[in-house]
Amino acid sequence: MSRARAATANGVLSRSRMDETQYLALVDQAFRRIGDALEDVDSELVDCDAAGDVVTLTFADRKKCILNTQRPTRQIWMAANARAWHFSWDETGRRWLDDKGRGDELFATLARVIKESAGIDVALS
Repeated sequence: MSRARAATANGVLSRSRMDETQYLALVDQAFRRIGDALEDVDSELVDCDAAGDVVTLTFADRKKCILNTQRPTRQIWMAANARAWHFSWDETGRRWLDDKGRGDELFATLARVIKESAGIDVALS
């Protein structure tokens, strides 16, 4: 079975099944949710900057967590602490899941990165 077909079978929308408008709306919701969750956090601990298709979190030690859209694959990519994730939309669960099949969910993974990098708990889920 092809990867795209397997992804669809598992409830994850392949890029051919999700149109640009739907993808951008889902990304906008996700990025807004991240910004809203960090709005009241001290910017010395976590500074959140959104510019176009990229959200950058900068921590006190100047390390960064970068989230960005990947329009051709209809994914959100995240990089932090020498790791990278590619999140695809799971229509069945209505959530962003890492495409490696480990069950990593975008907001839980980001909350874990923030905890590791800034030592604070942020309610993203």
